[in-house]
Order: sequence, then C-alpha cells, then structure tokens
Amino acid sequence: MKKKPLILLSNDDGIDAPGLYILAKALKRFAEVKVVAPSIQQSAVGHAITVRTPLRAHEFRRDNEIFGYAVDGTPADSVKLGIRSILKLKPDLVVSGINDGLNTAVNVIYSGTVSAATEGTILGIPALAVSIEYTQHPDFGPAAKVASAVAKFVCKHGLPKDTILNINVPAIPANKIKGMKFTRQGRSRWDDKFYQRKDPKNRNYYWLAGDMRILDHDDDVDQVALKKGYISITPIHFDLTHREFLEKMRREWDGKLKMKL
Repeated sequence: MKKKPLILLSNDDGIDAPGLYILAKALKRFAEVKVVAPSIQQSAVGHAITVRTPLRAHEFRRDNEIFGYAVDGTPADSVKLGIRSILKLKPDLVVSGINDGLNTAVNVIYSGTVSAATEGTILGIPALAVSIEYTQHPDFGPAAKVASAVAKFVCKHGLPKDTILNINVPAIPANKIKGMKFTRQGRSRWDDKFYQRKDPKNRNYYWLAGDMRILDHDDDVDQVALKKGYISITPIHFDLTHREFLEKMRREWDGKLKMKL
C-alpha cells in the first residue's frame, strides 16, 4: 500500500480560523495532515520569530477530537516548532492558509501566511501559501480545491529549492473563475494614513488605515490576473539581492567608494 504524504498545515489567522479547517478537510482526502498554527490571529506579522519569551503549545480540539496544536507564537514559530519538535517525521510539504485576504505584490513581505510557508523552505521542505480575496462572507471551498490539487501535484513532482508557490483565488463564484495563470509578483505600495485619536485618559494613539496603490498593470502579474477572474500561482523565493545593480556596483563603484575604518 502506497504511503500517504505527510503535510504540515499552518496559517496566520489562528487555529480556529474557518479557512484552516476547510483546507485541512480537503488535504486529508489524500494526505496525512498535521496542524500546527498560532493560537490567535497573527496577520501581517511577517517572518517574526519569538526569541525573548518561551513558546507554549497545547492540543486544540474540534468536533470532539484533537485537531492540531495551538502555538502561542507567530506563523513562522508554528512551522519551526512543528518541524523541529512536534512532528515525529519530516513532512513532505508545508501548506499555509487559507488566508482571508489576498497576499499579492507588496503584501507578500508583510504576510504571516507567506512567512509560514517560507519557513518550510528554509528548513528544506517545499511549501504553498494559499489566500482568497477578502469578502464579508468568504467561500473557502474553491481555494481548498485548488490548494489540494496543487499540493497533490507538488508532493509528486516537487519544487525547486527555496521556492514556495503563492496561490491567490478571486472572491467570485467557482463557475465564474476563468482558470489559472502562472504569474509573477506585482508591484504595489500602501498609501498609509495614521488617524490620531485620544484614549479615555486623553493620551494620543494612532490607528493605521490606507489604500493599496497598484504600480504594475501587466497581464502576467498576480493582482492583474485576479482582477480578470483568474487564480494566480506565483513561484517566489527570498533571495533579495538586486543582481543587476550588484553587477553595476562591481563595475562602477569598485575603487571609487572610499572610506576610513
């Protein structure tokens, strides 16, 4: 009998998030799934890890059975702890999601969802991050089907080293989704606004708001594909070197940049 792949499932919306539960059910149709996720909402924490306080993990029950482990830490903490301590075997795949809100363009930098998947690649395991467009009444079903199909494919065929697949699904009915596009990460910027207010003790505090400004409108980028009704799948990795400028520095800066130490 063929052994089922072992998948470590995490997220940043917390272990009680409906997207995590629905994705776990979908993945369990073909894989053994172990859930290790933050105990509370951890959106937009990026790749933070806990180093100054101890991490605690406890069994989390759902439907009168053990669903997984809740970690009092970040998404990256959860994956790191899951792989290094909680799981007895190294997983074949790390999956993070389903996040309630897109993770495209600059949001990839802030995303706890993407960072959970990235931690998997740091530890040598292929990984997926799965997100849907935010709505008041999200339907995680289509994204769960997409994630399950991609996960099964990756378990069989693998991914390049240090690469995750960042999957984003538009918030439209399944029969309206036009298909799937393999995309690149777009460019965008948040036009941040901080609203200054007073607390009951008359002290200032600030509330962050703002709008996303899309800077890249080419057809092959993640956010454009989604706007046109397609599922976006983007291979990403975190070698942040600006290679073209590095070559320019080697050619033009060498011997000219002077400093005293």
